Amino acid sequence: MPALRICEITEQPIAIPRAESADCHLCAVFANASAAPRSPFAPGEQLFRQGDAVRLVYRVLKGAVVSYRLLSDGRRQVTGFHLPGDFVGLEAGVEHSNTAEALSTVHATAIERAELAERAATDIGLARALWQVTVRAVQRSEDHALILARQAATERVVAFLLDFAERLGHPEFIDLPMTRQDIADHVGLTIHTVSRTLSQLQTDGLIEARSTRHVRLLQRGRLESICA
Repeated sequence: MPALRICEITEQPIAIPRAESADCHLCAVFANASAAPRSPFAPGEQLFRQGDAVRLVYRVLKGAVVSYRLLSDGRRQVTGFHLPGDFVGLEAGVEHSNTAEALSTVHATAIERAELAERAATDIGLARALWQVTVRAVQRSEDHALILARQAATERVVAFLLDFAERLGHPEFIDLPMTRQDIADHVGLTIHTVSRTLSQLQTDGLIEARSTRHVRLLQRGRLESICA
């Protein structure tokens, strides 16, 4: 298991994996970037909107960000949750395909995409770091697709909890910065189904939902077997 550092996402400190060496190379570029957007972002404030021209790429330092896409029928599909150390807005197109919104007070650094591309053209280490970040983003998209492909609501909710716990370094207690509606929009269920599923998991002794935002994973092995 990688070394951990403590970062605060909500009111409680949460352990997340340390950045790998390639990421540190990328972090250094963000630290020295010329762009300096207003920070922090208040809960509910948007970093950018779906359809906006891509100008800045962000790195989350503190807090949590949700990215979502509004579908043509008005429904909202949550495409991801971004935690400290994650990069937001790193897209290939000229327009943002998602909206990025602060779930809590968010502190972030940013760099102009044009500046990032210009530096990567002459810095092999930076180009490699960007490639690794992009590959991980694709892998997360594939993992999300697998969650949506699961037919049972229990499998989808458990898969989400285990995935989120893994991103935090496998803690027993999970502080969720998102609402149950956010979770529902992420796993393709209704908020009623998500709440009912969490209640059933608690009744079965697999988790302890101490509140709507705090979950304790009591029997990780049995939870993992649900998604096997």
